[in-house]
Amino acid sequence: MERKHMSALSIYQSLSGGTKPQVQAKSPPAKKIKRKENGIQPNKKFNKKKRMRPLKSSMRLSSSGKEKSEAEKDCETHNGEGFDSPAVDALLTDLAKVNNSRDRANRLFQWLIHPVQDKSFFRDNWEKKPILIQRQNPDYYKGFFSTAEFDRILRKDNVQYGVNLDVTSYTDGKRETHNPPGRALPYTVWDFYESGCSLRMLNPQAFSSTVWQVLSILQEKFGSMAGANVYLTPAGTQGFAPHYDDIEAFILQLEGKKHWRLYNPRSKDEVLPLVSSPNFSQNEIGQPIMDVVLEAGDLLYFPRGFIHQGDCLPDAHSLHVTVSSFQRNSWGDLLLKLMPAALEIAMEEDVEFRKGLPLDYLQFMGVQNSEKEDPRRDKFIAHVEGLMKKLVSFAPVDAAVDQKARVFLHDCLPPVLSAEEKASSVYGAPARWGDGEALDVTVQLKGQTQIRLVRAGAARLCGDGETVSLFYTTENSRVYHKEESKSIEMKAEHIDAMEFLIHSYPKFISVASLPCETMEAKMSLAELLFEKGLIHTAE
Repeated sequence: MERKHMSALSIYQSLSGGTKPQVQAKSPPAKKIKRKENGIQPNKKFNKKKRMRPLKSSMRLSSSGKEKSEAEKDCETHNGEGFDSPAVDALLTDLAKVNNSRDRANRLFQWLIHPVQDKSFFRDNWEKKPILIQRQNPDYYKGFFSTAEFDRILRKDNVQYGVNLDVTSYTDGKRETHNPPGRALPYTVWDFYESGCSLRMLNPQAFSSTVWQVLSILQEKFGSMAGANVYLTPAGTQGFAPHYDDIEAFILQLEGKKHWRLYNPRSKDEVLPLVSSPNFSQNEIGQPIMDVVLEAGDLLYFPRGFIHQGDCLPDAHSLHVTVSSFQRNSWGDLLLKLMPAALEIAMEEDVEFRKGLPLDYLQFMGVQNSEKEDPRRDKFIAHVEGLMKKLVSFAPVDAAVDQKARVFLHDCLPPVLSAEEKASSVYGAPARWGDGEALDVTVQLKGQTQIRLVRAGAARLCGDGETVSLFYTTENSRVYHKEESKSIEMKAEHIDAMEFLIHSYPKFISVASLPCETMEAKMSLAELLFEKGLIHTAE
């Protein structure tokens, strides 16, 4: 008996609550897809039966009582039952009425982790241990993203394999990526899904306005880029090998169910790692500290460095989104920018850093001499330690922070403006073509016009020692780094006024109150910021 062919539409309907497809016995297994450097042969199928087999019962069972007791030391579980969350679109509409974008970010994050409180989360869990929130509310994330939207994006947008979408599988301990070259068309994508492959959308914010809005708000909470990946996994399959990531991960279960196992970092060297791990085999990772099934509406958080793997139960597909942040945002990353600058300044300003090394230092220093007993070694190391301590006084901390900030602003998504903000900004300006000419192009700003930044984090003044520039996010792309970093070199007469405007947020201030020496300078700054979409008016 051959397995009945299923159309892409019938597969999609099965995910959206329609009739579940029936899979019959199939013909002898086909050959596995052969991988090439640039993808695969798209016309060759791999063993579908093997990919769709049920999970072993041992993988579905929770840990033993003793293991559970140990696990409770490293993770938490919270019950959020009884809280009726508004649909995401209604939530975002309400948040748009919040006057301060930082308050808006705090409230959205609180919704994300409800019923856990913000303060306790950052005290007890952030960068420390996982937390599971089970809500018994399948509609909690309703409107965030869905298989219906996934399907619409494939049909309407130019989704590219390897750029926007990955097709993956994990079978018999082997992780594979099956990306053909070119555009991901619905027929091919759903055929991969039917064959037991997982689908990972790498940047849903480029296609989904809701995901874009959520991430653009949360980035002000984290002070670091907020990203997202969407994962759609067929029933009875696993798409990825056990591994750890270099980001703080929030797993939002949107549809179906997914079985997750979490494992502690294997050593102190892998606590809060700088880069993601390779794929692990099961015998490399030990016993799980958490073994759970996420259902729609649940949330699972785990810090970077915690090994994890997720697989689907035989009776349900899974759609989840991973919201991530804090990649390369450690003290060490700041010091990587700070120390070279501090050393450069020290060598310019302090002769001690310019004095020559001892003539004979190669005779007693270096690895080949590291085991030798030599008083000259102690003296040499003590001198290095003294210079290192002295180096702190030359450290340009604010300048290094500004370097980090510039990277962050380039990483940021542009803000999503409300209808009122659009109407009161350059996006609502009446400029148009009419009667054979451009009309209403002049910006109608006056001294009494009340202005403010569109977001608290939309712009930042940064100096490089010679010039001061305003870096901003309003012209960024929804696709990561598709646009170059945006900045404006500030005129000296505008710097104090720009700083005043930034610190005045969320209050509106009049153009006339900007601390510039002349009204002309005040107006020119306001007009520049208006044209860049950085400010909007009170009316």
